[in-house]
Amino acid sequence: MYPCNAIKRRVSRKIHVGAVPVGGDAPISVQSMTNTSTCDVEATVNQIVALQRVGVDIVRVSVPTTDAAEAFKAIRKRVTLPVIADIHFDYRIALKVAEYGADCLRINPGNIGNEQRIRMVIDCARDKNIPIRIGINGGSLERDIQEKYHEPTPEALLESAMRHVDILDRNNFTEFKVSVKASDVFLAVESYRLLASQIEQPLHLGITEAGGMRAGSVKSAIGIGMLLAEGIGDTLRVSLAADPVEEVKVGFDILKSLRIRSRGINFIACPTCSRQEFDVINTVNVLEQRLEDIITPLDVSIIGCVVNGPGEALVSSLGVAGGKNKSAFYCDGIRQKQRFENERIIDLLEQEIRNKVNKKA
Repeated sequence: MYPCNAIKRRVSRKIHVGAVPVGGDAPISVQSMTNTSTCDVEATVNQIVALQRVGVDIVRVSVPTTDAAEAFKAIRKRVTLPVIADIHFDYRIALKVAEYGADCLRINPGNIGNEQRIRMVIDCARDKNIPIRIGINGGSLERDIQEKYHEPTPEALLESAMRHVDILDRNNFTEFKVSVKASDVFLAVESYRLLASQIEQPLHLGITEAGGMRAGSVKSAIGIGMLLAEGIGDTLRVSLAADPVEEVKVGFDILKSLRIRSRGINFIACPTCSRQEFDVINTVNVLEQRLEDIITPLDVSIIGCVVNGPGEALVSSLGVAGGKNKSAFYCDGIRQKQRFENERIIDLLEQEIRNKVNKKA
């Protein structure tokens, strides 16, 4: 691979969400959030299992009511991943889910009510040894902050975040992480930059309400990628109006593109043109689906012609370069005597990938 300078990460305090470390020298974790009704225990558990299958590190579940809290109790018993309980306003729900095994509480302390209620939630989190995430959103700032700044600005998001941080500081609670999300890329990025210089706690990255699969992925990749490239960020969620499974895939693709963390197959594939000797697009799409179970990092180049194919194959673990009827096959940069019949290229390449992964195991 082309050499690059390692990204120097912002120094942050390490906390733990269940067994997953966040911050410090821990790998940047990928999160998602269920979009099922929490009261539908079966559907929520099934979605968490699907997220686990594609490698999610941490899952967040919304708990808006006491009925949802009871459902959360049942859900928590059936899943092994760390689960964050997302709570707004009602301190009693926060206390319940902490008792029921939540691995983290996503709350904004200032929204919980009076100082006594806030202290009860903080003391409970301390007793259960679970962290808190402060989640600031550009679309739901406090009224006085809205009146002061008239519109969401980086300074407004920072002031809101520090207001909640100060509450935890006054109560000597340091096990927390913070997010300052916005749907505007530049607003979010500048807000995180400001916050990164103010606190030592881990930062949870995200471009909130980013949009559908295509536009949301692009916005998230730009915003989250800008911050990660500057060394800012300890955990992330890609927020898409799409299947949460796709959020996890895009999250890992962002980390993979920046060479921060690799999971599964990194396909290097040409956009195709009239030179292609086999159907590159279908080959990549089918192999991505078939090989979702593989978590071992592996670079695989799939190029439809001999113009760029050999060059990409030289720097990949496995590669094919399209040829008429049969394509050249490379392993660890060395061209093999074996050639792949183009009609069988998907099956043959899948077999070689699995063989390579098994040898690495």
